[in-house]
Amino acid sequence: MFDRHITESLLDGLADTPVVMLHGARQTGKSTLAQWVAARAHPARYLTLDDAGVLAAARHDPAGFLAGLGGPVVLDEVQRAPELFLAIKAQVDRDRQPGRYLLTGSANVVLLPLLSESLAGRMETLALWPLSQGEIEERREGFVDAVFARTLPSMADGLPSRSEIVRRIVRGGYPEVLSRTAESRRSAWFSSYITTILQRDVRDLANIEGLTALPRLLALLSARVMALLNFAELSRSISIPLSTLKRYMALLETAFLIHMLPAWSGNLGKRLVKAPKLLFSDVGLAAHLLGVNAERLARDLGLFGQLLENFVTMELRKQITWSQVHPQMFHFRTQTGQEVDLVLEDQAGRIVGIEVKASATVSAQDFKGLRSLAEAVGKRFRRGIVLCTGSEAIPFGPHLHALPVSALWRLGAERDKKAG
Repeated sequence: MFDRHITESLLDGLADTPVVMLHGARQTGKSTLAQWVAARAHPARYLTLDDAGVLAAARHDPAGFLAGLGGPVVLDEVQRAPELFLAIKAQVDRDRQPGRYLLTGSANVVLLPLLSESLAGRMETLALWPLSQGEIEERREGFVDAVFARTLPSMADGLPSRSEIVRRIVRGGYPEVLSRTAESRRSAWFSSYITTILQRDVRDLANIEGLTALPRLLALLSARVMALLNFAELSRSISIPLSTLKRYMALLETAFLIHMLPAWSGNLGKRLVKAPKLLFSDVGLAAHLLGVNAERLARDLGLFGQLLENFVTMELRKQITWSQVHPQMFHFRTQTGQEVDLVLEDQAGRIVGIEVKASATVSAQDFKGLRSLAEAVGKRFRRGIVLCTGSEAIPFGPHLHALPVSALWRLGAERDKKAG
């Protein structure tokens, strides 16, 4: 079992909240983590709604099903029986004992209003993404907190080569994929995974059959990784009505296949481009859909740049779930073309800008967008960073730094304390 860095937050939630929801894509390790918690950290009965008998009982008489379970319980893949949410609400309203229910789901309940609203004020929601680089290497990353610190900490030696970064991109972060050394076996897993998600989870969420356009849509989206999302252009490209396209996109996001990075607005009003950027929750899956292996990716600088930006964005998204600062994440782009790939904003309004460069060398010109962001936000600007494939950390003036991509899992990192 991989030591998941979100475990501490999960146990904190169970200590003071009646219901904790752990959601994320299938095969990210939710069931494994929930079973470990139920067996060793927060004793509870474990049931999965992937079991046909359990699912039938939960749907037939939700209130009676819950009443017969007694003490703390883990309900795995709870989105398969949405009838349970109102019954859980009734149970919790009668007894608000912390840690009564640990729920897991392969659908984003935040995007399912009827489910999330029924447990508003009673449920804490945590996302479990595919494995981070630190989780794979058994180190707890501290990059997000480090870049908001007054002084940027130094970083340990032992930097990966560009070919190693390429390898990390194409393998992604699903635990099952990491155990497969042969490229053909990883490709077979990704193909089966997509089929399962589209034929089962997405179909269940939509409650209809025949979503035949979804595989083609996913492939089309993979070619637009980290691009501004233009629904009208996408609708024309795939010959799907705009209303249908938006519904399909919502389904893919609810199933944790894709993710949107919103535009940062601040007080700049109409000068900013408002369209979100599109990314895949797992960059290895995006590479598979593009038909790209490590050898081709190493040769194609443009494609490498796109997938590298997706890789960096998702590594930060994962780290935010356990960071102390817990910032929000955006992209920055003005109508005049000034842009910053990633903007982190904490609750105090402090801003950190991050640019991602596929090249090993960095010049002053690469900081142009970061300087524009610094000018726009003034004293709120904490730091600007260009992440590149080079090997050295180089200052480029006050609050501006060039760092290797590996800083994501090495800067401010600590060795893991094994879960058991």
